[in-house]
Amino acid sequence: MKRTHLLVFPLLALALALTIPPPATAQDLREAFRKAEQEREAVRTRATEREQAVLSDRGRLLVEVDSLESARTRLETELKAAQERVATSTARRDALEKQWATRELDTREISGNVRLAARDLEAMLQASYFSAFDTTRVALVGPLLDTGYYPDIDDISKMASVMLSEFDLNGRVALHQGGFIGRDGELTAGTIMTLGPFTAAYELPDEAGFLNWTAGSRTFYATSELPGGSVGRNLRKYLNGESDLVPIDLSGGDAVRQIAYKISFLEQFQTGGPVVWPILGVAVVALFLVITRAWHLNRIHANTDHFMNEVNSMAARGDWAAADDMVARHAKRHLPVIEVIKAGLAVRDRDRETQESVLQEAILHQLPSIERGLSVLAVLGAVAPLLGLLGTVTGMINTFRVITLFGTSDPKLMSGGISEALVTTEFGLIVAIPVMLLHTLLSRRSDHIIGEMEEKAVQLTNILQARREDELTARVAPARPGGNGNGGGQAMAAAGGSC
Repeated sequence: MKRTHLLVFPLLALALALTIPPPATAQDLREAFRKAEQEREAVRTRATEREQAVLSDRGRLLVEVDSLESARTRLETELKAAQERVATSTARRDALEKQWATRELDTREISGNVRLAARDLEAMLQASYFSAFDTTRVALVGPLLDTGYYPDIDDISKMASVMLSEFDLNGRVALHQGGFIGRDGELTAGTIMTLGPFTAAYELPDEAGFLNWTAGSRTFYATSELPGGSVGRNLRKYLNGESDLVPIDLSGGDAVRQIAYKISFLEQFQTGGPVVWPILGVAVVALFLVITRAWHLNRIHANTDHFMNEVNSMAARGDWAAADDMVARHAKRHLPVIEVIKAGLAVRDRDRETQESVLQEAILHQLPSIERGLSVLAVLGAVAPLLGLLGTVTGMINTFRVITLFGTSDPKLMSGGISEALVTTEFGLIVAIPVMLLHTLLSRRSDHIIGEMEEKAVQLTNILQARREDELTARVAPARPGGNGNGGGQAMAAAGGSC
């Protein structure tokens, strides 16, 4: 351990000797000092130069700062003035915007009212058939309908002029030479007469009729059917200057269009579907019954008065052979009155109660022949509206089936079922109403005939009883003077027996 420490110390001394430089000489020191002085002078010189430069820059910067301060002051003044101008301009702009908004609102309101009036005027001109004779009127109103267009006083004046001209034409009856689509579908030239805004008519050498107006194509076309009756005669006379009466369609063309769309009774009957045929059968049977029953009742009524009056006069005279002969001659006719007279004459020798019973029984026996067919007629009158109701239900079922399949977008698809429903109801009522009225009349007629027969039967009974009493009186009167009491008793007994 000690030996190790002894070896370390010499080694450290050797290393220290190697690191320490050798001592410099005096000359080297003086040279180093001189160089240091030179470097210090150079540093001092550079520092002085830098100080001078900084001082020079400081003055220049101070000048620039003063200049900038002056510029800032000037700019602040200008900014304040500009802000004042901006505030003034902003206030003026707000006032102008407010004024412009007010005037723009008024202008828009005026232009909107003018545009609305122009739209109404355009619709009126397009629907007016006077536009067919003057096609420039709608073009004058067209620019006023543009949204960005502001009408001036000239535009408003033109619109007012067109409107006043339309009002003037609406109050006139005028004749025009122009073309229209004739009933044959060809363009035809002729005289067109306008009766204000209501009716337009045409005149050709061989016909005169009404015209319809199509606004889309601005074309007149004649109705497919010529007006008939007094309407057609008055129209032709007016066009020829022979009358001052003229038919006018105040409905705006609806009545004129009805002339073209008028269907016949057969066409209407065919639209009713299959149910109308049973209704037609009911009508035919009811008509047959009405005709036959009316003829039969009239014959009975006429013969009742005739025969009953003759029989009553014969019975009053006691001419029983003539009465029996008349009954025998007319027995084959099977008239109710003959049967009643025959029954009454058969019991002319019986008492009053028996005669009345026999006559009443004869009248009751003839009631079925008098009232035959009336109950059937009543049933037909009740069945006809029920058949119409059946057709109504059938048509509505078809209508709802079509609605289920196709919806309600096209009304034409539903018109068939609705037409069938309405037509069957119409025909059912058309048949039922007169059938019920005729049934009532025939029932009253039969009741009247039966009442007359009862009246004549009572009259015949009275005549028979009066005649019988006269005969009894004639038999009893001769027996009193010539006979005794027994004979009188026998006569009275015989009279009582005949009763």
